[in-house]
Amino acid sequence: MARQVRSSTASDDSLKENRDVRRTSSQNGVKITNVKSGSSGKAKRTSTVQQDEEEDEEDEHNQTQEDGDGDAEGEEDGEGSPKGRKRTRLNTDGDSRPSMVAKDEPVVKTLPRDTDGYIPGQIVRIQLKNFLTYDYANFHCGPYLNMIIGPNGTGKSSIACAIALGLNWPPSILGRAENIFSFVKNDQDEGYIEIELKGPKGRPNLVVRRNLTSKSKANSFTLNGKPCTAKEISAQMAQLNVQISNLCTFLPQDKVSSFAMMNSQQLLKETQRAAGNRDLTLWHENLIRAGNEHRSMIQTIKDEEGRLQQMRERNEAIEKEVERYQERKRIEEHIEILDLFIPSVKYNELRDNFTIAKERQRKLFRKVAKLEARNAPVRNLLNSIKEKIRSHERDRTRGQAATQDKFKQMQRKWKENTTLEIEADKLNSQIEGLEVEEQRRANRIKQMESKLAEFEEDYRKEVKTENLEDLLAELKQVNNKRREVEDRIRELSPQQETIFTGQSLAKMTITGLQDRLKQLDSEDGRKLAHLRRWDSDCHDTVMWIRRNREKFKMDIIEPPYLSLTVKDQRYAAAVEACFGSLQLRTFVAQCREDYDLLNNSINEENSALGRKVRVATWFRDHDQIQLVPPPMTPEEMREMGFEGYAIDIVDCPEGLRTYLKAELQLHRVAISLSQSIDVEKAMDLVARPLPSWPGGANFITGSILHQVTRSRYGRHARSNATVNIAPARNLSAQAGESFDIEQKRKIESDIQEQQIKLKDLEEEHQKVAEQRRALDLEHTEQQREKAALDRRKDAIREERMRKEALRPKIDRLKVQLRNEKDKPTADAERKRVRREMAKIAKRRTSLANEHLNLARDVIAEQTAATRAGLENMQLEANKAVLEQLCQKKDEKHRKTLDEFHEADAEYTRIKAESKVALEIARDAHEQAKEEHKQLYKETEAKRAAYKAALKEAQRNGTEPPSDEGIDLRTVDDLEAALEEQHAQLELITKTNSGVVEQYEKRKRDIEQSEGILEKKNRDAQAVEKTINSTKSKWLPALQELVDNIGEKFSAAFERIGCAGEIRIREDDDYDRWAIDILVKFRDHEKLSILTGQRQSGGERSLTTILYLMSLTEEARTPFSLVDEINQGMDQRAERVVHNSMVEVTCKDTAGQYFLITPKLLPDLNYHERMKVLCVANGEWLPEETGMGNLKSLIEGYVHHKRGDTSKSH
Repeated sequence: MARQVRSSTASDDSLKENRDVRRTSSQNGVKITNVKSGSSGKAKRTSTVQQDEEEDEEDEHNQTQEDGDGDAEGEEDGEGSPKGRKRTRLNTDGDSRPSMVAKDEPVVKTLPRDTDGYIPGQIVRIQLKNFLTYDYANFHCGPYLNMIIGPNGTGKSSIACAIALGLNWPPSILGRAENIFSFVKNDQDEGYIEIELKGPKGRPNLVVRRNLTSKSKANSFTLNGKPCTAKEISAQMAQLNVQISNLCTFLPQDKVSSFAMMNSQQLLKETQRAAGNRDLTLWHENLIRAGNEHRSMIQTIKDEEGRLQQMRERNEAIEKEVERYQERKRIEEHIEILDLFIPSVKYNELRDNFTIAKERQRKLFRKVAKLEARNAPVRNLLNSIKEKIRSHERDRTRGQAATQDKFKQMQRKWKENTTLEIEADKLNSQIEGLEVEEQRRANRIKQMESKLAEFEEDYRKEVKTENLEDLLAELKQVNNKRREVEDRIRELSPQQETIFTGQSLAKMTITGLQDRLKQLDSEDGRKLAHLRRWDSDCHDTVMWIRRNREKFKMDIIEPPYLSLTVKDQRYAAAVEACFGSLQLRTFVAQCREDYDLLNNSINEENSALGRKVRVATWFRDHDQIQLVPPPMTPEEMREMGFEGYAIDIVDCPEGLRTYLKAELQLHRVAISLSQSIDVEKAMDLVARPLPSWPGGANFITGSILHQVTRSRYGRHARSNATVNIAPARNLSAQAGESFDIEQKRKIESDIQEQQIKLKDLEEEHQKVAEQRRALDLEHTEQQREKAALDRRKDAIREERMRKEALRPKIDRLKVQLRNEKDKPTADAERKRVRREMAKIAKRRTSLANEHLNLARDVIAEQTAATRAGLENMQLEANKAVLEQLCQKKDEKHRKTLDEFHEADAEYTRIKAESKVALEIARDAHEQAKEEHKQLYKETEAKRAAYKAALKEAQRNGTEPPSDEGIDLRTVDDLEAALEEQHAQLELITKTNSGVVEQYEKRKRDIEQSEGILEKKNRDAQAVEKTINSTKSKWLPALQELVDNIGEKFSAAFERIGCAGEIRIREDDDYDRWAIDILVKFRDHEKLSILTGQRQSGGERSLTTILYLMSLTEEARTPFSLVDEINQGMDQRAERVVHNSMVEVTCKDTAGQYFLITPKLLPDLNYHERMKVLCVANGEWLPEETGMGNLKSLIEGYVHHKRGDTSKSH
């Protein structure tokens, strides 16, 4: 515990004013100054400190003051310690150098001394007025060790307070009063602190005065006599590297215990501020900031890599479909190009053929015309004969036509005569059959009359039947009763359906509740019920997988919460501590296809569950899994007392075991239920480096989880973080039991309620069923009555229909009888036939005369035709002779003419085909894409240029041009290529364009993520490079500083028979790097870290002063202070500490040091560079100057001793 110290209170009497005279003792060269202080007693006196003439001469340095403006009122004292730029280091010549150059120079521990022995920033003089116990005091300090001694309560620690407050540090840094006005002497309204600091070389000293008032917090500063602000004072202190707030350089009495309480990280930071390279703190802060930034970047990169890997895996799963889609698109694109090229190339080929055919046709036409002109005379004569032949042929044709027409007239006449002859024969036969037909008519009339009498008799017969109207009325009454019964039955049907539906629903509900009750009796059912409350998405996914197992190639392993059991429930809490909440709810796939199907079905936007769901899934190919071996062998496990690894304590499917090893490292987590495991030894075992593994693992002892890691930097120190294990909640056998009991009660209550409801429905069903049976019997009876009435009604209707059918038959038979009777008799018919026969004979005579006249005309025309035929034969003979003559003369003309006809037909055909091809090509161009049109233009331009160059080469007889890069394919080649593309297209199945859009979107996301990741990696590498660069400067400088401090610290402890060591504790987090002080005060102890609780107060004080002494030679601050550090030390330790302090602080390179102590041992070592300030305090100090002056007394004692020595000689 830190000792609580209250502000000392002076009495009302003032101290007497005294003067002290500083002189150098010839005996040991120690400067002793008497600082007198007193409290008021019966008479008020003023405490003063006066220096001799030597010290007064030093005040001449204060005559020159710096110019500057400042506020009259100082700022409040609540400010922290001043911070500013580091003090500029000097080279060996005393010139300041820029930091960039200074990096390659040796480290300068302190600034060069001035000719008066002081280093800039050291305290030259202190003056106090009305400050704590002091009325007035003014004294000078030496540039090396200043030992301030005096009895307790004299005001030694007040000097430490004056230094801190006078240089604008807050009161809180002293561990005393928190308000600045509390430091004004009692019964005084105001006071001040004035401190003179050594100024930079060539510049005057700095005189800082802080004016205090006891009535308020208001205070003010002056710098070299001019008002200034507190910020200006702080800036000056920062330039001089004054570090009052650093316990390593300024340790007030009430802060001694705080040094031991300071954690190792703070000790490192304060040590860097106080000593070593001036850039240590800056480097360390940069490393902390860069380290935090780098860890954040690495975590961000890991997250981004995980997201990127997941997107890549999903794209890889559909990449083949996309490739097929792209290949199909490429083929379709090629087909579109060929569809454009083929009509165009075909037209071009036809156009070329048309040009050739046209030239050949024109050429043959000219040749035929030339040959025809040569044979024109003979041909003209031949044509004249041909014309005569055609004229005779026309006349002959007309004669033949006239003859044929007459022959046709003769045939018609002959045919008409034949027809009349047949008609006459029929009439003759008709006369012969008139008697037979008359007999037949009489028979028909007799039969008709008999049939008619029969029908009329049947029609008049009456059959006795019921009254139809009465029967219909009776039938209507029966139908009404029947409909009433049917209505009552229909009214009962909804009741029956409602009862039946209620019974079915109640039975289904009871069955479902009984199934749920059975599930709660099983472990799987309890877990599912618990999982539904915990994570409904995960529960619904489990149920969906169970319903759709056939969709997956292999089993999807359900989350560990369901599929993993702990063999021994004593280990349930330990095993559960190895899991995170998400890991307990992770689904494990055993092949890539199942993993993709599960993600697409559940985690995509169109979830199979009908809502947006996000569940954890996992899969790794076996070649991607590289398991780190267990940290301990079985023999080591048994020797240490571990029962086994976590993976050996659980039962689970083999696929889940792979997940537990790869992701949770359960095969590397050793477990013991005992608390007696040697943790240090276990840490050594699990922290051993393995191939491709830096070392480190987790292990469990009792209810504590140990997480052992090894640093990746420096000496690769190991560290252990412990976590208390909570009781198992999810993997224990009792998980969710309280919930299950409550659920069972509720389900059993629901079942009972449904059974009561079902019983009520059964009773209601019986009542309705009885009513329905009665109505059905009544309805059946009414149906029988209705059937009997329908049969009687049908009989009446059949009789009516029979009589109604006879009436039309009677009417038709009467008409037929009347027509038969109205026919003429046989004599009248015979006369009529004979008249017809006479008409036919007359017409036949006329036809015979007409036929004879036509025969005469035919004979005359045949004679003329014979004469014309003979003339035509003569002309044909003449024609044949002339044709033979033409053929002999112009065989070549005929051949040429044939060739012309053939060429002309070819020309016409190609011309027609070219027009069609042109229209097809134009249509293809109109429908083609612009880029395809441009491709065709470029291809056609290259082809035309090649053909022109080829013609030119053929014409000139030079080497033909190269056809490389020229598309010279014909239509047949293009059509073959088109057919091949269509065949390939048929082989490639169609792919959903949505999959491709998803692939492309994810691909863009991947490219964007890769860019972001690349930038982040570059940034992380840059930060890491900065870290390595800064660490390469910081760590050697820090190691050198700690080695130097540690060497002196260990040597100091050896001198007092103890052991001490200073170590750097490394960590991945630079903010957690630390300096550990390890000490051992007894032989049987081990080195242990200095803490505020482990060591005694004296041991802490001794360790503190030895550390500060070890730090002194490395310090950069202009002065340091330690107040009453020797409290609790034994004499041996105190002597060693004092002598070591004198030795260290009085070296040439040492800085200014203030040692405040209330006691001194006899026969201590002193040095001529040290200065002893003795504080005298009392009520009756002499007012006369010189009385009680310790220096005068010492000088008198020395003079006396020398006199005695001379007398003895």
